[in-house]
Amino acid sequence: MAQAEANGVIHDIGYQRYRGPRLGGGYAVRSLYLHGVRTAFGLGRSAKSKVFPWIVVGIVFLVAAVVTAIRGQTGQAVMSYTDFPESLTILIIMFVAVVAPELVSRDLRSGVLPLYFSRPLSRGDYALAKLCALVTAIWLMLAGAQLLMFIGGAFSVDGMPAVWDEFLDLLPGLAYSLVHALVFGSIALLVASLSSRRAVAAAVVVAVFLVTTPVVGVLSVVGNRTAQQLAPMASPTTLVGGVGDWLFEPTGLSGIGDFGPLYGAVAASVVVVSVVLLLARYRRVAR
Repeated sequence: MAQAEANGVIHDIGYQRYRGPRLGGGYAVRSLYLHGVRTAFGLGRSAKSKVFPWIVVGIVFLVAAVVTAIRGQTGQAVMSYTDFPESLTILIIMFVAVVAPELVSRDLRSGVLPLYFSRPLSRGDYALAKLCALVTAIWLMLAGAQLLMFIGGAFSVDGMPAVWDEFLDLLPGLAYSLVHALVFGSIALLVASLSSRRAVAAAVVVAVFLVTTPVVGVLSVVGNRTAQQLAPMASPTTLVGGVGDWLFEPTGLSGIGDFGPLYGAVAASVVVVSVVLLLARYRRVAR
């Protein structure tokens, strides 16, 4: 034993203590958020990761370009800024079904969460950064296309007062796109966080949005007038549409009656409950 200790050698392999600036938890959250936004669009990843998100983005912008071209030719707006996100509901579902699992399921499967949750990034910080990244990606996709419509519309009107009126029309559309992003993003990320397999998570995300839609149809057929006005709350897609009817449809022309404030409250509750459940999910994971 003494001979072995005498022959022992200590090797200096160059490890040194970090002496640079300590950027803290805020920097880590911002970095994770920006990385999440880039991941949503496949930036910095392989070409395969870019294909589907950019196909959806391309279709969304193509719709905006066609609407703008028709307006330029006819002088009439065939689709308002608030109608735009509601008309693209299926594309939004496809987008979140792919992006949400990419943001969270991959980390679950690869087992890197313990590394993330080492200081200074907390579990809540991780979940909220991923959620904000997904919401931002959805909103950027919709808002970018609406901006294209606005630019085309600005060249279709005469005078700065008309351009200003066009801009005022754009603002509700941007706000409505944010409502879509919050509701769809919060639900999709919560569902995706429950599975480490991206294909399974994507399928379940689509199912949550689409399987609930026939329920709305059944309630609308078998129920009375009040049930028909409340039925859209049974599905996230029609729930958001009801919020849009409340905020942007003229009084008396909406199919939700006087239940507009209730639709707004339910939509806000869906977002809050989804965020709370998402935070609870990450308090239990990787322990």
